[in-house]
Parts: sequence; C-alpha cells; structure tokens
Amino acid sequence: MTVTNTGLFDICEATWPAASITRIGPWLVRDGQGAGKRVSSVTAEGDWRPEDIAQAEQACRDMGQDLLFQIRPEDAALDTVLAEMGYEIIDPVDFLVAPVETLTADLHRLAAIPCWPPLAVQTEIWAEGGIGPARMAVMDRAAGPKTALLGRHNDHPVATAFVAIHNGTAMLHALEVLPEARRMGIGRTMMRGAANWAARHNARDLAVLVVKANKAAQTLYAGLGMTSAGAYHYRIKKG
Repeated sequence: MTVTNTGLFDICEATWPAASITRIGPWLVRDGQGAGKRVSSVTAEGDWRPEDIAQAEQACRDMGQDLLFQIRPEDAALDTVLAEMGYEIIDPVDFLVAPVETLTADLHRLAAIPCWPPLAVQTEIWAEGGIGPARMAVMDRAAGPKTALLGRHNDHPVATAFVAIHNGTAMLHALEVLPEARRMGIGRTMMRGAANWAARHNARDLAVLVVKANKAAQTLYAGLGMTSAGAYHYRIKKG
C-alpha cells in the first residue's frame, strides 16, 4: 500500500470536493451547499487557540451550515477543547485501502459499466438512496479522471457508484444498491468493476470511506482484503 494518512485526506478532498474552501484564521471552512458532512466541515490548518473557534463557528452560521469540525489524527487537542465546549462526536469514519491489482477481476462486460456523465437510471438509483442533486453536483466538480459505474443483475440496472482518481489512488464514493438486489454480491462486483476501471487508468490503490457503525459495508470491504489506512470523526454542536 502506497497511500499515506495525510495523502488520503488530499485524495478525498480532490475526488469529493466542496463547492469552495475559505481560509479564515487558522481554519479551512468548506461550503458544502447541502451535500453532507465531508464537504461542509471545518478543519484546523496550522496553530489555533481556543478563542479562534468562534471565527469558525460564525463562518458556519454565515453559510447556514451546522457547527461541524472534522477531527483528524493530529487534532487530539482540538478534539478535547470542542468536547469541553459541548460538541458531540458524530460519524467516526475509516479510510480503507487495497492495491488495485488485488481487486481486479474478470467480470461480464455488462456487470459494472463505466460511463460519464451518469445515465438517468443511475441518477434514479442514487435518488432512491438519498443521494440527490447536491451530491451529484459534488461529482460534477471532481476534476480528475472519473466515472459513474452502472451495476447490472439479470439484465436490470440495480446499482451505481462514483469513482475518481487523484495522485494514483482511485476513491469510490456513493455506492448505492437497490434494496431488492442486496445480499446478492452486487457490492463486491461494483468494487471489482471500480478496480478494473482504476487499473485501466493506472491507479495503484483503491480507497473507500466507511462509517465505523456500517457493519454491512465494513464486512464487504474486509472480505475484499481492504485494510484501514486512517480514520477521522466529526464534532458537532447541536441546538
């Protein structure tokens, strides 16, 4: 495995980009425009003091976003201060990675079809899983080599995912399988299809983000030999 912890955050930022990132004092403040935590959180950039947190909070309010910080491995001091201020932990996340060459497979040519832009049926599958226009806009913003994978089973479209490459690593996002097609090995096929596409674009590794509490996804990725290369969580202040 060639990806470093720091590099994974860069890959995530590039393959699932916020609408904008603004430097405010010692903080990077992301404008997610309703596309979820990853693109709407604040991260520390350099030295900060507890009194600087108010700057980030006001920026979040100005954007109409939650007071939300992403806590990376080097942010133990920030984690402690935010906890003392009433911020709660939410959504601990694992970075899982495997070499592309260990995930490629000989699939039927219609099992996981790469295409860009996504087909209407893929948009419909994402929408059924709660992935709407705001997250589709994130996919549009990604600048590197990218594709939308269409998964098929018994001649029917049943799954979709987004994959993009940055610095030699392909990252898969927004994997969605229709409820009636789950537990049929479709998720595994989609990961193999993502690896096949990544290999054709000279990526070395394939990475995913998965919430620690998502046991089904954790089991899928562990079964494929993907291992943890890092982790983070969020701190949110409610009310």
